Amino acid sequence: MKAQPGAKETALGEKIGEAYKVRLAAPPVEGRANEALIRFFAQRFKVAPSAVRIVRGLSGRMKVVEIEGIDAEAVERVLGK
Repeated sequence: MKAQPGAKETALGEKIGEAYKVRLAAPPVEGRANEALIRFFAQRFKVAPSAVRIVRGLSGRMKVVEIEGIDAEAVERVLGK
């Protein structure tokens, strides 16, 4: 996934290759954008924020996110809408 912090609003963007773009209203300082990303996915997949984990890319824009109990097929189904 590609994160775009500092956007006007938090929203799912287009799919670019294999990655989804997520616009985040939070700024990229002190982990705020990462926290916003976790909250966004927790709400989207109806799980607790503790079930969402950034496994790669904590300090970069390209991130790999893991959602406990959600498989790749479910991710495509939810995000592909």
